[in-house]
Amino acid sequence: MEASYEQIRKELTQEVITRVMQCPPDFFERLVVDLLVAMGYGGSIADAGKAIGRTGDDGIDGIIKEDRLGLDFIAIQAKRWQKTVGRPIIQAFVGSLAGNRAKKGVFITTSSFSNEAREYVTRIEQKVVLIDGKILADLMIAHNVGVSAHTCYTIKKIDLDYFEGV
Repeated sequence: MEASYEQIRKELTQEVITRVMQCPPDFFERLVVDLLVAMGYGGSIADAGKAIGRTGDDGIDGIIKEDRLGLDFIAIQAKRWQKTVGRPIIQAFVGSLAGNRAKKGVFITTSSFSNEAREYVTRIEQKVVLIDGKILADLMIAHNVGVSAHTCYTIKKIDLDYFEGV
């Protein structure tokens, strides 16, 4: 059963990314904010995050409050790409963080990151989390963003505590 579950999950992950790639870029930016809210950042959609993503956005596609009180915020960059995101793109995002007084950022793409990009974020002062397409789909599935439960099976086992002392 577990092997079947893993196969279904793998197919769903690919289907989620395929569907996201078919949507317009502004939808993707809203999806990213929806996902972060579903993960517990900021509270409600109305006051937690706002999609920015327009010409002249200073390299930041969105901002989300780190917590319900809004004590800090996280800058978001969302790229619905097929090509690998390299270090120069990440460096530009980090520059945008500094220009917007942001200490934390999340860069989310439907594609992947180069090794140089991944290594770069480990050496900078700002905290930048890189989320590639596979991780994005996994997070969407885990937090029920763009997916819903279809069928649930409960596997039961004997409750040894119940029978203890008999």
